[in-house]
Amino acid sequence: MRKMQQQQGFTLIELMIVVAIIGILAAVAIPSYQDYTARAQVTEAVGLSSGFKTGMAEYYADKGIWPSFITSVGDTTSGKYVNTVAITAGSGASGTLELTATMKPSGVNSGIAGSTYVLSTTDGGKNWACGQLASTPGNLASKYLPGACK
Repeated sequence: MRKMQQQQGFTLIELMIVVAIIGILAAVAIPSYQDYTARAQVTEAVGLSSGFKTGMAEYYADKGIWPSFITSVGDTTSGKYVNTVAITAGSGASGTLELTATMKPSGVNSGIAGSTYVLSTTDGGKNWACGQLASTPGNLASKYLPGACK
């Protein structure tokens, strides 16, 4: 007797199920990855802004007013994803100080392009608040802000 050879391989329905599963996983993973990259890019704004906190507090303690120019206490005001860090309120005066980091309009995640991150203090640099606690809140969505700012 001759044995019949069986054909081996996958059926069309099995292949379609695998493709559907991969599609579902991709639909979940891609938005999560985009949010992750946006938060990583915002980290540069947080780091650049925070780099000025000590210098600003020392300047205020020494002179009793905030500096008129951010470059009086540091020189790195831009980065790969950050267009500029600037004093937006309080320069040359006492009281509230606001530092604003503006993200670049292109070359960054579309959810944060051109948006701002605000760092502020009302007590001479002893305590700092970020994001929506400032009088002119940054327009970054809260999902992109660091955990301390939410």
